[in-house]
Amino acid sequence: MYTASFLQDTDFIRSLYIVAFILFIVGLHLLNHPRTARRGNRVAAVGMGVAVIATLLIESVGDYGLIALGVVIGTAVGIPAARSVKMTAMPQMVALFNGVGGGAVALISWVEYRESLATGGNPELDALIPILFAAIIGSVSFWGSNIAFGKLQEILPGRPIQLPGQQFINIGLLAVCVGCAVAIASGTESEGLFILILVAAALLGNMFVLPIGGADMPVVISLLNAFTGLSAAAAGLALDNVALIVAGMLVGASGSILTMLMAEAMNRSILNIFKGGFGGGGAALSAGADGEERPVRSTDPADVAIQLTYARKVVVAPGYGLAVAQAQHTVRELADALEKRGVEVRYAIHPVAGRMPGHMNVLLAEADVPYDHLKEMDEINPEFPQTDVALVIGANDVTNPAARDVADSPIYGMPILDVDKAAAVIVLKRSMNTGFAGIDNPLFYADNTSLLFGDAKESVQKVLKAVEEL
Repeated sequence: MYTASFLQDTDFIRSLYIVAFILFIVGLHLLNHPRTARRGNRVAAVGMGVAVIATLLIESVGDYGLIALGVVIGTAVGIPAARSVKMTAMPQMVALFNGVGGGAVALISWVEYRESLATGGNPELDALIPILFAAIIGSVSFWGSNIAFGKLQEILPGRPIQLPGQQFINIGLLAVCVGCAVAIASGTESEGLFILILVAAALLGNMFVLPIGGADMPVVISLLNAFTGLSAAAAGLALDNVALIVAGMLVGASGSILTMLMAEAMNRSILNIFKGGFGGGGAALSAGADGEERPVRSTDPADVAIQLTYARKVVVAPGYGLAVAQAQHTVRELADALEKRGVEVRYAIHPVAGRMPGHMNVLLAEADVPYDHLKEMDEINPEFPQTDVALVIGANDVTNPAARDVADSPIYGMPILDVDKAAAVIVLKRSMNTGFAGIDNPLFYADNTSLLFGDAKESVQKVLKAVEEL
């Protein structure tokens, strides 16, 4: 009896919550480096386990059978999904799981408000305001994440989808959300108004992401992740749950910082990104400024093998094409073969290469590429003039010199990998299609550029075989 009383003591439960969020912070810190990232995930998972146990110890927690059913269903869905997902589909999974978190917060807010109405009217303002905030932001995050998932999975078109007067529609939906929230906070007791908030926020989430093109999806995922964290923190305030407040603020703060860093890496303001209309994957433009067709120089695996083998320094610039082809392991084998011949091989990592933050780092770490061989953009760019061969694998927009040289280009001013400054550039592409930004890349027509067409993995395998035969 004494043990049960001690375990359900408020101070003991709060102590467990403190342990939980300390583990969250330690886990987040360990994610700073690939060598410690797995340990960081495990530490954070233990922290979440402690937080769940602490919550279940609360005497008024509710129906344990229903909770157990939810845990079983979530485990049955989550573990197989996480284990079976391909690295190319990781951004979609992140968007989907993030959206589920926002949706859960919106539903919790609705349930809390209904219970308050059933037991005596609106809650006190210190709980009501966080409930309303969590409902709006959580619903926006859920529906916006679903649209992001649809675009990444190519269920929906990757191009921007805009309605006439799109910005006014968004402002109107936001006004409905805020107006209903103010009415409820002012004393109106109405579940109908609360449902209207959820519906308007749902429409706003859809309208918010639909006009944004595929090129900006990494930033969208990051911002929606921050939204989910902030809505969870608000729900924690309403429920007086310390662990939820701290975990939500960690997610909200880190997601917000990452969003700003990614926008800075693209040299665009966050407002400009979320106004939409960019990154539509339009038609390829193969004509020059004078309207004439520009030729490209194609090559074959044997010539590429010779160039790489007799190079002093090779820099690999990976992009989403590498991820689609699952070529990271083959690229690592090629690098090993070149290094045995005395060639220095490094990897140029652009902050927004791929479809989510850190996508290329994760792919290359999966292939056991040494972390000190990965060079961030600012570190590797000064080395390109001394590079013999830049090997571009599926990276389009982040290697486009138009961002540096063409003032009227949509990506003008975006920092890029200066691969064109290498003595020779070899680009591995399936076709002459454009990247996410939907614009042509002058790099492909440069005098020092050769293109090897085909699936990236198959092309690298052929080059590897040719290297081994030299």
